[in-house]
Amino acid sequence: MATAPGATDRRPRQSTAGLWNISFGFFGIQIGFALQNANMSRIFQSLGESVDDLALLWIAAPLTGLLVQPVIGHYSDRTWGRFGRRRPYFFAGAAVAALALFGMPNAPALWAAAVMLWMLDASLNVSMEPFRAFVGDMLDRDQHTAGYAVQTALIGAGAVVGSVTPYVLDQMGIANVAAPGGVPDTVRYGFYIGGAALFLAVLWTVLTTREYAPEDMARFDGHEAQTAETPAPPQSVAGAAGWIACGGATAALVAAAGLAKELYLLAALLAAYGIARLVAARLYLSGRRDHLLTHIVGDFAGMPPVMKRLALVQFFTWSALFIMWIYTTPVVAQYVFGATDPASAAYNAGGNWVGILFAVYNGVAALAALFVLRPLARAVGKVRAHALCLAIGALGFLSFLLVRDAHMLLLSEVAIGIAWASILAMPYAILASSLPQAKLGIYMGLFNVFVVVPQLLVATVMGTIVRIAFPTEPVWTMACAAGVMALAALATLRVEAP
Repeated sequence: MATAPGATDRRPRQSTAGLWNISFGFFGIQIGFALQNANMSRIFQSLGESVDDLALLWIAAPLTGLLVQPVIGHYSDRTWGRFGRRRPYFFAGAAVAALALFGMPNAPALWAAAVMLWMLDASLNVSMEPFRAFVGDMLDRDQHTAGYAVQTALIGAGAVVGSVTPYVLDQMGIANVAAPGGVPDTVRYGFYIGGAALFLAVLWTVLTTREYAPEDMARFDGHEAQTAETPAPPQSVAGAAGWIACGGATAALVAAAGLAKELYLLAALLAAYGIARLVAARLYLSGRRDHLLTHIVGDFAGMPPVMKRLALVQFFTWSALFIMWIYTTPVVAQYVFGATDPASAAYNAGGNWVGILFAVYNGVAALAALFVLRPLARAVGKVRAHALCLAIGALGFLSFLLVRDAHMLLLSEVAIGIAWASILAMPYAILASSLPQAKLGIYMGLFNVFVVVPQLLVATVMGTIVRIAFPTEPVWTMACAAGVMALAALATLRVEAP
């Protein structure tokens, strides 16, 4: 029977097993991210880097995400072949990420570790970005919250596995201390296990799911299926010039005030966006309206209002998280284990305990996603639920200034875990129900710009703040994290849920 123009059919309702299979690959991806987040500062310091320069070495990760995710989102929206739409990106990214995890702990020098971090983050982003859109592809709108909640639970479970692996290996008798310039075997074998688990988990999703063909997507989404081909509007030349001028002014300020040279990267990014807008306008006016850059810049400038307001929330949220990932190890090692020497047994014990702390907040997130978020959202609405969770997370960061007992820090991580559950689910559930389904990949990729831009800002600015304001007291980085997370909670209240 023919479908009337503009009419839609609904996607088949997925069972619990179907929800599991759709997102199981994210379990493996998060194992890789957890190993990276909990151990990269440790690896860098083992190779001779000082604590106040750690942020600079982390720049590769967010910069890669900034470049990769919109491009992958754009092309995955338009891909269809024998292996589907999103799954080819899952598989290719997982294969390269697994190789990077095998190579990371064997890096012979600091520069090699930085290169491997870039390779790892690029491939993880290639796999991760389509998974966000995949939930929207496969589920009808009334299952979006459930789909992202299951995805968040699997993310939390994967992060637990990645975070505790070095600690468990230590308890099994694997060496947790290495000679100066070396990486402990607990970290080395942990990365090997993580690489294998990542690849196998993504392979599970690739083999157990079948994507809907383009004609099925068109039937499900009706007129929305045509929006992916809508040309982006021309870009404002005046606006482009303003971005370039802002980049130039930032560079001039860095030079005049003698600020840290890594701030030139921030200036370059501002100017680069302005140049991209100029090029996109020229492409559009010359008739090349279907060009990658034209679409990405046009869609970025024309984001829906709900996405713009959520973007501000993401900016503050991920600034706080990136501070936590960079500085928790030196903070816990110094204030709880009394060690500042990365080669000491006490420092490495602190590093392993950070793995346990990160496992706790991820485990709490997995449980909260399944049992707390949905009833809380039904009671107070998605927006207020997210704001409340972020406020609880801010209190968790603030407690690091007061707590000096390793086990009491577990309570701090419970608070952070509640916030983490909401961060991974609520913004995406709101977006997936309010964005054109045919452009879900590109919009999810552009939304993640506001995940990586704050990380770039922290990576370029936080080292300078630490050196100037509290060079021997890194615990104050947690006060900074608490402050920006509180701003995220306030900004959430401006979001209007669809």
